Amino acid sequence: MRFWAMGPDGHQVERSFSADTLANAKRIRAQHQAREHPGGNITLAAWHEQYWKVIETSVRPATARAYERGWRLRVKPAMGHKKLEAISAGDIEAAMQAWSGGPSTHVDALAVLSRLLDGAVRARRIPLNVARLARRPRVAQTLNLRSRALTAGEVKALLEAVDEPWRGYLAALAYTGMRANEATALQVGDVDLEGRSIHVHRSLTISLEGRPVEVSPKSHKERVVPITAALVPHLVAAMQGKRRSDPVFTGPKGGILSTSNVRRGVRWNELRRTLDRPELRLHDLRHTFATLLFDAGANAHDVQALLAHSSMELTQRYARSRADVARRGAQALDNLLGEHRLSGPEL
Repeated sequence: MRFWAMGPDGHQVERSFSADTLANAKRIRAQHQAREHPGGNITLAAWHEQYWKVIETSVRPATARAYERGWRLRVKPAMGHKKLEAISAGDIEAAMQAWSGGPSTHVDALAVLSRLLDGAVRARRIPLNVARLARRPRVAQTLNLRSRALTAGEVKALLEAVDEPWRGYLAALAYTGMRANEATALQVGDVDLEGRSIHVHRSLTISLEGRPVEVSPKSHKERVVPITAALVPHLVAAMQGKRRSDPVFTGPKGGILSTSNVRRGVRWNELRRTLDRPELRLHDLRHTFATLLFDAGANAHDVQALLAHSSMELTQRYARSRADVARRGAQALDNLLGEHRLSGPEL
């Protein structure tokens, strides 16, 4: 039987031994693993109890909330009782088949399990993270990003259908491309009306304890976004009588905005019906900003900078390049068929 062991230089080396029966071979292997990783007999739930704080403090609050739900609702019920050394990739794949929720929630649950096992590897409780060997659930793409975006006319109809203070908040999302939690964290001092720009450098999220926490924007990327003429009156009204450190956008009674209370305040499902957009999400207003920029003739590098995208590939998903290719193809076929019609019989 062959197995891997730690060599004197700290690197893994292959070792082998002989045994007269399979049962003896398994017993020898188990004894070796116990010597190499003596802490592997702890249950996953007990390890989570020890290691969770390390995970929680190493990720953003929103990610910690997703991980906590994944652990509580999916990983713990299915695998919390198992010993670390006994968990296999097959066990994880079988558990995923029984998990509730969609593919994205399965990804969160698998991510927290993988982080727990990564920590166990570093603590030398197990030799490898078997979650990395498990097949990841496939997240299906529904609509492409351009399909999710509103047209300029639909943005106008959306804003006309809601009252202040919600109207100014939604206008800021559609006309600046800010994420909802970035607009929530926006302060009066971040807005330069004279220079027609907004400095986006903070975001507001909710901790596991339910407290608002100010963090940096996604990917820790600050940026400056433009103030369009259509947005100016909304900003002026929202900032009137406020100090530099006050939030620009608040609820009707001055409370902190969140995606849930905004959806309730504007009656989001009614707005969907009004616009005939049954799948419209608040985040689609960010997609709207990107597509409007491309339609107005902005170049891809400017759009990438304004949205703080990590890659040009993501930015290009908002461009009309595919539609343009289809249009050129249709024109070429029209030209060809037109020539054939000229030389053929009249219909």
